[in-house]
Amino acid sequence: MKKYISIAVMSLILSACGSNASKEEKKPNIVFIMADDLGIGDLGVYGQDVFETPNIDKLAAEGMKFENFYAGSTVCAPSRAALLTGQHTGSTHVRGNGEFPLDPDKKIIPEILKEQGYTTGMYGKWGLGLKGSSGSPEKRGWDEFKGHLHHVDAHFQMPDSLDVIKEGKLEKEKTPENSYANELFTDAAVNFIENQEAGNPFFLYLSFTIPHAELLVPNEFMENHLTEDGESKYKPEKAWPEGRHYGGQKYPKAAYAALVESIDAYVGRVMDALKQKGDDENTLIVFTSDNGTHLEGGRTQADVDFFESSGVHRGVKRDLYEGGIKEPFIVRWPAVVEAGTTSDFKGAFWDVYPTFSEIVGLPIENEALDGISFLPTLRNEGDQKQHDYLYWEFHEFGGKQALLKGDWKVVRLGVNKNPDAPVELYNISSDPGEKKNLAETNPEKAKELQMLMDSVRTPNANFNFKESK
Repeated sequence: MKKYISIAVMSLILSACGSNASKEEKKPNIVFIMADDLGIGDLGVYGQDVFETPNIDKLAAEGMKFENFYAGSTVCAPSRAALLTGQHTGSTHVRGNGEFPLDPDKKIIPEILKEQGYTTGMYGKWGLGLKGSSGSPEKRGWDEFKGHLHHVDAHFQMPDSLDVIKEGKLEKEKTPENSYANELFTDAAVNFIENQEAGNPFFLYLSFTIPHAELLVPNEFMENHLTEDGESKYKPEKAWPEGRHYGGQKYPKAAYAALVESIDAYVGRVMDALKQKGDDENTLIVFTSDNGTHLEGGRTQADVDFFESSGVHRGVKRDLYEGGIKEPFIVRWPAVVEAGTTSDFKGAFWDVYPTFSEIVGLPIENEALDGISFLPTLRNEGDQKQHDYLYWEFHEFGGKQALLKGDWKVVRLGVNKNPDAPVELYNISSDPGEKKNLAETNPEKAKELQMLMDSVRTPNANFNFKESK
């Protein structure tokens, strides 16, 4: 006897299947939050115990903390270029700070996401092309933008104007009197979240200009680091005088701690906005920093050591030792990432592009990328591809290169004077502080990695090391 399914029952089955398919195919919102010159040791979840970062620590508790993730470079523009293009600094067009716009022929993250139906908004430091150039934000996939085009403008915490996109054009907009830029960026980010239509995916890039100098911060955050008498809790302090490039600061250590805590508060505001909007579950949030902590605006190496901002690592911003490039990297995505997990995956900023591409279902086989997707790691799957190596180059301070392969790392200094200069060799597993140069005792390993490093970069019109004489 044949069995028949009624039209009503079939309709219910098809409806349920369609609902499940729709749920599976729903693209996540993506929020990428970038600090500026934040050291890996500046967060509680990475060991900071002098000041507190509860909101960022909560991101890690509710998501995944990466133990071995690296910035794109040791200064801002090339690091951001590596992030947005999926290419390391031996491949990407922008390899240093200055007046260097993005390659017009290489798509960047907001462009590929916009093609997949995302609404895009960016607030904060850009640094990848001035108005009228091939890197101007309104030409590079951003629906909304408010921030600084030039990285030097981003040095100052109370600017009189910001660059904004209005009706598809880039304009200057006067800021409210006595306003702090990063509060304005956070306000804009929260408004962006609140104004999104339900069901339409969005990409938010919040690119803070702190704790980079200048070391000025709203009183509500500074007060936490002063005594009842208005003195710094972290004496001795060496004041940074007025009249220099960065504004004066009587208490650099207290101000730096306050700036980090202000970032944490701003992150909390973004999290609250997502929850109130009902977008919390299917929003992927990344928190990281563009490079290591700085020595600017009154901040000294003694200050770095006091807070252990570089953790156990050697170096700061503009170094290719671990302290200059190894960064906090936290991913929270409740729909996918298991809470309270950690990952040892060795990744870098150029992995973000292919990861986001895979998440939104975009093929990347023909893309000129150096990155690999770490989506399997986020899903806790066992088929995560690993890098053969990670590479960096830096064209200031005499020229520097570094390459990491497994636990072995080579660093070469003075490259502009001698591109064939001998390398330093470190085992970062047994020596995370890069204190013992093993090049003389392991010459074959040093030579192997030096030869690999010499082979992985491509020529660049603006960034080439000088030829040896």
